[in-house]
Amino acid sequence: MVSVADIVGLLVVVGVNTAVAALTTRFLRVQLTTRWGVVVYVLALVPAVQLLVTLGLTGPLGLGPDLGSSLTVVSVAVALPFALGVAFDYFWMPSPTEVELPERLERS
Repeated sequence: MVSVADIVGLLVVVGVNTAVAALTTRFLRVQLTTRWGVVVYVLALVPAVQLLVTLGLTGPLGLGPDLGSSLTVVSVAVALPFALGVAFDYFWMPSPTEVELPERLERS
């Protein structure tokens, strides 16, 4: 039987990893100028950071239930939040080129 604390812990892990994916994707889209560079770094860097966050939250902090297998953990705690975070940044947030910055903050 899974307790309420385990479910809340799993939701915290998924929520934090979703935020990490969305914020890291936005950061890379703003900083990098090439389209392929963003794709490569998002596909390589974001899941690695999410895996480290998952290990930190579920290991020392003990959040979340025992999901049974490592494939289930990667699917629920990394792949699902990755898809949600990247989709949030690409489909809900405006493109970095569409955002107007004040004149003193624009790059030359």
